[in-house]
Amino acid sequence: MCVRPRAQAPLVNGMTLSAGQAAALENLRRKQSGETVDWINIADARALTELGMAERTREGWVITAAGIALLASRKPLRAPDNGR
Repeated sequence: MCVRPRAQAPLVNGMTLSAGQAAALENLRRKQSGETVDWINIADARALTELGMAERTREGWVITAAGIALLASRKPLRAPDNGR
């Protein structure tokens, strides 16, 4: 069985987030703004907690100010417009 390395999203100070962690962080942002999100991977949420980007409360996982700041500082990912 071949195992592919997970995609990495650049972070601050040379740290990186896995693609799953980046998706979980974005889901937490969407959840905070009142949007409905499917689910958040517990392992990814725990890793974000260790990085200070999320925390666990009685209501579940929530994004921290550091997580919001990180998302605000990153360039948004957009599909190419193909000249449109």
